[in-house]
Amino acid sequence: MNLVANVYRGEAVESTHLGHVAVVDANGNLLYSYGDPLRQTFARSSMKPLQAIPVIETGTADHYGLEPADLSLCCASHSGEPRHRSRAMKMLDCAGQPEEVLQCGTHVPRDEESYKELIRAGKPLTPIYSNCSGKHSGMIATAVHMGEEVATYHLPEHPVQQRILDVVSDLTSYPKEEIALGTDGCGVPVHRLPLAHYAWAYAKMAKPEVISNHERRQAVIRITDAMIAHPEMVGGNNRYCTDLMTAFAGRIFGKAGAESVYCLGDRQTGIGVAVKIEDGGPRAIYAAVNEVLRQLGIGTDGPLEKLAEYTNPPVKNMSGHVVGRIETTFTLQSANTSLGV
Repeated sequence: MNLVANVYRGEAVESTHLGHVAVVDANGNLLYSYGDPLRQTFARSSMKPLQAIPVIETGTADHYGLEPADLSLCCASHSGEPRHRSRAMKMLDCAGQPEEVLQCGTHVPRDEESYKELIRAGKPLTPIYSNCSGKHSGMIATAVHMGEEVATYHLPEHPVQQRILDVVSDLTSYPKEEIALGTDGCGVPVHRLPLAHYAWAYAKMAKPEVISNHERRQAVIRITDAMIAHPEMVGGNNRYCTDLMTAFAGRIFGKAGAESVYCLGDRQTGIGVAVKIEDGGPRAIYAAVNEVLRQLGIGTDGPLEKLAEYTNPPVKNMSGHVVGRIETTFTLQSANTSLGV
């Protein structure tokens, strides 16, 4: 049983979470693992940094003068804060497109004050509040720049999505024809492949000199530089992605995915990490990621202390009193095997 974390109420275990971990270097060597590192997994929004690469490769970013903060927002599952919404609208405006072309749907934003302002003003939620509006705005801008049909940019057969599929296959070193597609929560294709190959992609992005294609290498550098320079755009206030990159101050870039996935790249060691919690619940994922970093000796000199609220976090009742805790329970196993080409 691949037990990753126990949830305690008092000193009794009330619930458990199973999970999987893969740690891979930029050459495709599986260094450490836990559970099944080859578990077929939808990485969900952890793929956004890869999905943003064609925004640069097509010349869209330069054509519209997109700034690093805009590129970071293309990688985001943002909180719907004013700074997020304004940049997403800016990208749409640059492409001459109205908000209505967004196909991401809408939901209550994580930023409560923004939602309260809407209620007070008697206005409805719109797609710009979606946590994926930055990604979709980048896709729309790319379609416009390339002279492609805009209304169908989200469909699998559209050139926007085909370019993304090519990038995913290349950086994960996984055959394009073997990548299964589903539909993500925001309506665009989501890719399913072995967990370790996501870690490999993040390792390549952490050590871009292994990427032979010069244009792709430069695009990867711009994307990861943007995420690290503007972590507030990737998540927002009190969000793990933002806090992780802030704490590591240029060393690590990371991105969460729905159904409890997390991927990160470490620029210092050139390794990538991918974690999946089996039940898809979010409460154990960040504690698990912090524990992986601790076991790898990454951030033990200070950054992990800044992320202490995510490490074995307390369980609180409705009055705010601590009544339990979440405690990680796993140990990484040395693997030293190659994922192949």
